[in-house]
Amino acid sequence: MSQNIQLDSDARGVATVTLNRAEKHNAFDDQIILELTELFVQLDADPTIRVVILAAAGKSFSAGADLAWMQRMASYTESENLADAKALATMLHRLNSLSKPTIAKVQGAAFGGAVGLVSCCDMAIASEHASFCLSEVKIGLLPATIAPYVIQAIGQRAARRYFLTAERFSASTATQLGLVSSTVSADQLDAHVEQLVETLLANSPAALAASKCLIDEVSNRSIDDALMNNTSARIAAIRVSPEGQEGLTAFLEKRSPNWLPK
Repeated sequence: MSQNIQLDSDARGVATVTLNRAEKHNAFDDQIILELTELFVQLDADPTIRVVILAAAGKSFSAGADLAWMQRMASYTESENLADAKALATMLHRLNSLSKPTIAKVQGAAFGGAVGLVSCCDMAIASEHASFCLSEVKIGLLPATIAPYVIQAIGQRAARRYFLTAERFSASTATQLGLVSSTVSADQLDAHVEQLVETLLANSPAALAASKCLIDEVSNRSIDDALMNNTSARIAAIRVSPEGQEGLTAFLEKRSPNWLPK
């Protein structure tokens, strides 16, 4: 892994992935996309990791695509551009489908593909100094690979506006749209993220992973016999699972479950 991405993890199993290219406003290119993809796969498979935070160094969260990378893409053939775009789509999918809870910690501007990164996280806390922009149409492009995640986060109506106008919008507007969970003062950003981490660590790791899977499975489906059978099977299975049994027993015995940090 290059110096452009920093990984830190603590004894609680909290991993922080930091975009570490402050001098370039944490813009990403094909190499960084590949490194992030591999890192998300690694974190997903690591049983000691409980929560993943996506953060960034410096003033900006991320300016999106790196200019030098965009210059290279301009000379690519359509098939080369397709392969390049699929690599970005794969990275976003890996983040979006990570089985551990994910938090975007947004301290500054997030442009273009960076809005996709935020949208792929389960929740996001933003500094009041953060801002967002889906800027692709300004240079004759479109936010295609990030679109499924951004539209899922902010809805089709808001996407119609911000995809088309490429307006820059504030952290408070991002909160109203649902892209960001909450906006806080810059000096409270770390504390609010930590509060969210502590809340997540109090919950069953297996139940958290199963809940993420449940959301994906149930969203936008008709409530029919097949869906009811699906959800019934899920709750029945987790009730008899080791963590389900431990959680129920701990609750009835009025003690802490064994997944709580010591």
